[in-house]
Order: sequence, then C-alpha cells, then structure tokens
Amino acid sequence: MGQTIEINGTNVVDHVLIIDTDRSLAGQVGESFSGVEAARAQSTFPARLAVRLFEADPSVDHVFVMSNTVSVRRPQDWNDGAVILASSVVSEFFRFYS
Repeated sequence: MGQTIEINGTNVVDHVLIIDTDRSLAGQVGESFSGVEAARAQSTFPARLAVRLFEADPSVDHVFVMSNTVSVRRPQDWNDGAVILASSVVSEFFRFYS
C-alpha cells in the first residue's frame, strides 16, 4: 500500500546528490541532519527519511530535506549504484505493506 514517490531527476554536485521529487516532503525552511542519531531524535517525515538514507548507505554523512528536494552528502564520490540506492530509498519512502 502507499504511493511511490516519482523522482523527477537527480544531479550530483561535488559530493552532494540532489534528488528532485514530485511531492513535497518538508516545508520551505527544510530540515537538516548530520547523522542517524540526530535524525532518530525527531519524528518528522524528513527525519524518518533521513534515518532510512543513513541506514541504507553508511557513507552518507548529511541529509537535508526541503520542500520536494532531498540533498544527500557523502565524503566520497557518488557512483551509479549509490545514486540508484538513495533514489530508491526516497522513491519507496511512502510505500508500506501490511
């Protein structure tokens, strides 16, 4: 059940992957997380998404969610597999099965 979030596009700028989606995930101010523990300390949708991103890729060291954009930073370069993994985590964020 739930809906898949459409990924409108991805762009890598230096060590940051920017994921543009078809729906708003946070407000215009945005939410920033510098680690999984910081994300776990909150119960917002952006925090929950950040936890999933941190858990999916241990190389991720920062997540910022603003409106319909998710920015994910790693200290090393992004390869195709890492981009696909992060995009999948975002895309499947609202999906659940009973």
